[in-house]
Amino acid sequence: MSAILDIRNLAIALPKGGDRRHAVEGVNLSVARGEIVCLVGESGSGKSVIAHAVMGLSPKELKATSGEILLEGEDILKATPDRLRELRCVRMSMIFQEPMTALNPVMRCGEQIDEVLAMHTTLPAEERRARVKRIVEEVHLPDPERMLASYPHQLSGGQRQRIMIAIALIMEPVLLIADEPTTALDVTTQAQILKLIRELQQRHGTGVLFITHDFGVVAEIADRVAVLRLGHLVETRAKVDLLARPEHDYTKMLIASVPSIVPRQRDIDAAAPIVLKTTGLAKIYSSGGFLAKKREVRAAEDVNLELRRGQTLGIVGESGSGKSTVARAIARLIDPTAGSVLLGTDEIATIGVRALRPLRRRVQIVFQDPYRSLNPRRTVGEAIIEGPLNYGTSRSEAMARARKLMETVRLDPEALTRYPHQFSGGQRQRICIARALAMEPELLIADEAVSALDVSVQAQVLELLDEIRDRMNLAMLFITHDLRVAAQVCDHVAVMSKGRVVEYGAAAQVFGAPQHAYTQALFAAAPGRGYEFGTAP
Repeated sequence: MSAILDIRNLAIALPKGGDRRHAVEGVNLSVARGEIVCLVGESGSGKSVIAHAVMGLSPKELKATSGEILLEGEDILKATPDRLRELRCVRMSMIFQEPMTALNPVMRCGEQIDEVLAMHTTLPAEERRARVKRIVEEVHLPDPERMLASYPHQLSGGQRQRIMIAIALIMEPVLLIADEPTTALDVTTQAQILKLIRELQQRHGTGVLFITHDFGVVAEIADRVAVLRLGHLVETRAKVDLLARPEHDYTKMLIASVPSIVPRQRDIDAAAPIVLKTTGLAKIYSSGGFLAKKREVRAAEDVNLELRRGQTLGIVGESGSGKSTVARAIARLIDPTAGSVLLGTDEIATIGVRALRPLRRRVQIVFQDPYRSLNPRRTVGEAIIEGPLNYGTSRSEAMARARKLMETVRLDPEALTRYPHQFSGGQRQRICIARALAMEPELLIADEAVSALDVSVQAQVLELLDEIRDRMNLAMLFITHDLRVAAQVCDHVAVMSKGRVVEYGAAAQVFGAPQHAYTQALFAAAPGRGYEFGTAP
């Protein structure tokens, strides 16, 4: 197969003061027509730098110092800005990780797709509209007319990503770059998007450079895999060979970090004290009123859970299933509509805000995005001690506790004077864990706390949470859409769909023999299902 993308000896320099001289160096990579090449590596390895360089979107500070990027023989690095505008969408397109930030919030989705045709063709409006409708049908969006008339915020995450794919493919480019397009999606939506990309790629003969850190996605979609470490390509081979028999130590480490979908066995104390018990927990949102029709959304309904000290209860399900609603109701970040929430022997579902304050320190939560959870203008030390100070702990005692907690989460206590932007994503999540533990809680809630992390960093944070739970005898409520992660950290699992718990039991039981059709569908949709990494398939 002839290469439509041929990257030869590419080197891109970092600005002075960077952690290394080059973002990427000596990179040789090709993508053939009709081929999907997955580019994998940890954050900071240079994956997105390569993608942006191919698209001609690199910032001025990141300059190519050597090499070529050939798109059907034309060197992108020598193209003028006008020529790059002609090539984008027509010969090469890109799907970004977060469609909500890539789409214009004040333009209807149909107008955004049509904008590509209006810019790059001389087709009359009627022909453009017919072509837009056709591509929307190709990406399997329901009710195309409604989708075209909708604004991005009116669509789900999966629907927005399909709009992005429609924009990228409407001109039938020869090269498609997909930069982590499924990271924030739940397993069923992720499976649909991966199937769609493969289907459209085969139909149009497009070459795809697919950037990801998820080896389940790699197992599902790749033809070849290229592994990038600190700007250097360390291994490029066919998917089956690389996943089964990795050669480079870095590749072996990444694959070894992929959690197994087979639940681990852990001895638990079935008679341990109950820390959390919910009975008939419900949250109903109402809208409408005097002139508008009244509408109810049952975000959570009749949720019954039980969690004992020293154990982890996982809540899994798709986006919109009610997982985070239940977590926020338990933490009393939102008020339940009905039901009971017992924290030990204390009922917290119905008490007022003033009565709730003394109990808040007993429940702490770690959110998905640590950067949004930390104040960028305050040092991480101030972030960690804020809670204890609010509850009467002296500053010296709170700071001493913060130093011990930094050691607990395996960070240097001297880093307490630094700011959030001076840490990596994994380090920031460790800081958020330390901040939660500073309150010495009985219940720790992790709401998608590892979903945005690299597979190796994810493994480290999961190991850390396990260790902390055992050492401090915490009860942990773990919310995730990643079934592999749930299998490795959870003792019991509750599966949620449309606000209800549809299956509940020991992790080994739920994963080994799922009973409910929805649970079975979740497992069937998990990328790389049935694939044990590091062994021949």
